[in-house]
Amino acid sequence: MTATTAAAEVDAEVRGILERVAADSFPPLHAVHHLLSVGVCVPCTFRMFGAFSHVCSCTSLTASVLHSFLEDHDDSAKGGPCSCLSTDEACCSVCFGVLLPTCHQDDGVVSFNGISPIDRITSMVFQAVQRESYQLDEFFLEISLPAVVAANERAIRLHMKEKYGNENWFKDKIFSQQTMSVKEALRLLLVPSLEKKLDVKHGNNSFRIRLTYTHDDASRKLKSLLPNDRNRKRKTESREGTDTRRNSTYEDNQILSETDSFIHKTLECIQDQEFCSLFQLPPEKVFKPCHLVISCLRSPIYIGGRYLKLSRNVSQSCWIIDDERMGEASVEEIIGEDVRTICRGDGCKFHAAGREDIDVRMLGSGRPFLIEVLNARSIPSAIEVEQIAEKINSSEKKYS
Repeated sequence: MTATTAAAEVDAEVRGILERVAADSFPPLHAVHHLLSVGVCVPCTFRMFGAFSHVCSCTSLTASVLHSFLEDHDDSAKGGPCSCLSTDEACCSVCFGVLLPTCHQDDGVVSFNGISPIDRITSMVFQAVQRESYQLDEFFLEISLPAVVAANERAIRLHMKEKYGNENWFKDKIFSQQTMSVKEALRLLLVPSLEKKLDVKHGNNSFRIRLTYTHDDASRKLKSLLPNDRNRKRKTESREGTDTRRNSTYEDNQILSETDSFIHKTLECIQDQEFCSLFQLPPEKVFKPCHLVISCLRSPIYIGGRYLKLSRNVSQSCWIIDDERMGEASVEEIIGEDVRTICRGDGCKFHAAGREDIDVRMLGSGRPFLIEVLNARSIPSAIEVEQIAEKINSSEKKYS
């Protein structure tokens, strides 16, 4: 098959998808064209029209392809240069480039040339997992987005309502509250690719891969527009009085430290009319993408057993008073460190069923205990757990 033939087949496939979506889900095509022209990306355009699931796997569906389709079917999109095909490097004014992740690269992550945006993110996640050598059986994808994404989506919805609210198709075809969120759309794009790359299934949340997107500039601007934020700042200043730290830099840092959950609640309390008076409709174009941090975390694992304490100089947990250790060692350290090392965890916690004084021995059948291992990279097998017990029991170091 020649490159020309392959390109023709791809074009025919994309146009076939667009024909079906246009017949089933789209409002008038001039409205689609208008969304593109105000800076909404192709994935968000389909998502807000309730048609994302039909086209999410079609990586060849770009703005130029969609514009070409619109030109063929909508006279208003014909002729002359078009703002929806701008050559500037603007990101989506709704998702800030999250659904077309071409710019999200942290320090130390190599470039991935010649692959799709979704494969780019998948490769970055794979590298993060490989760096820590996590042992995987399943995973769960968590996504955190800045609150400004929700604010800009609402601004687009209200803008389209102002522009097309009187047209008959609007209420039935666009912007219902049931449309897919950016988080859901990104998860739909990434999960199949991650399952294939990591060779495990998505579902169990005992191992979580977290994608944290932030946009400091847009978030700072959003928070400065919230009325409750301004009132809260005035009340704080009044309560604390004069404070030499309260310069612009200090206030900016205070504003940025507010949680997104508070911002979401504040936005929910603002009625549409007030929202329109506070925010620009449609939102301005965005030229700086979100910053992405990828992190992995396993839920604590627990290894249990019973311990005997034959020494009267070993405490149950590490006991230090005024920087001076009490006793020679502790059961917590003797058992916990070996377990943490085998599991390659960030740390461990010792839990026992009761306790005894340092000068009291624990005999008989022993005291039950659990070691809680935090963020373990490896999950030990039953044989490895037996080896840990054998290593501890056969230790050459004896305590008086």
